[in-house]
Amino acid sequence: MINLKQGERIDDLNRNGYKIIQSKDKFCFGMDAVLLSGFAEAKSGEKVLDLGTGTGIIPILMEAKTNGEHFTGLEIQHESAEMATRSVEMNELQDKINIVTGDIKEASGIFGGATFHVITTNPPYMNENHGLKNPEMPKAIARHEVLCNLEDVIRESAKMLKPKGRFYMVHRPHRLVDIISLMRQYRIEPKRIRMVHPFADKEANMVLIEGCRGGKSMVKVEKPLIVYKEQGVYTDEIYDIYGYNEEK
Repeated sequence: MINLKQGERIDDLNRNGYKIIQSKDKFCFGMDAVLLSGFAEAKSGEKVLDLGTGTGIIPILMEAKTNGEHFTGLEIQHESAEMATRSVEMNELQDKINIVTGDIKEASGIFGGATFHVITTNPPYMNENHGLKNPEMPKAIARHEVLCNLEDVIRESAKMLKPKGRFYMVHRPHRLVDIISLMRQYRIEPKRIRMVHPFADKEANMVLIEGCRGGKSMVKVEKPLIVYKEQGVYTDEIYDIYGYNEEK
């Protein structure tokens, strides 16, 4: 029996019967996390780390969608990490997923070098130049570079990835030059980029990017991912990513 705390709720993830605990007072997962879980790949025998896992949404979804052997989520906020751990237990995934409380800036010290085949991350998007910080600290930490920045995420990922290991990130297009520059600085070669557009005639508001640790120079820009075909109606691809089109 999972005990919910004040303000918490249980949401259905439409995958393998999995559910997740969330709190309206904390930072709930958004579409970006779901899209990243559909973009990232984990193969049989691979170990995966999710940096800044929040409520554990990406490890739980990737366990459902991929053949990865084991998934770890790192989260600095104790309450979010504890909530994620309860979600793992609720879904009886303790043998496949573990949640660690710790700082992204110290991640390679926590886990050691060259320990993961795959690293995923949905990091804070906004630096000090973009937007007002949310007055509620858990949400501010999730959205703004309060406790770690883009370079921290990429530097630590480069240290922890095995040679030819893969790095997957969802971010905002206005940071794309920074992202690619830092990835190359730390020898994570960009291999696949996909822009996400709310509507076909609107500019992109998210970018999905895959990199390879020590990979050769060649990048593939995939066809755009369109979220809505009309107001309030997702495209078929979005329904597929969310699992709404799967037979129950």
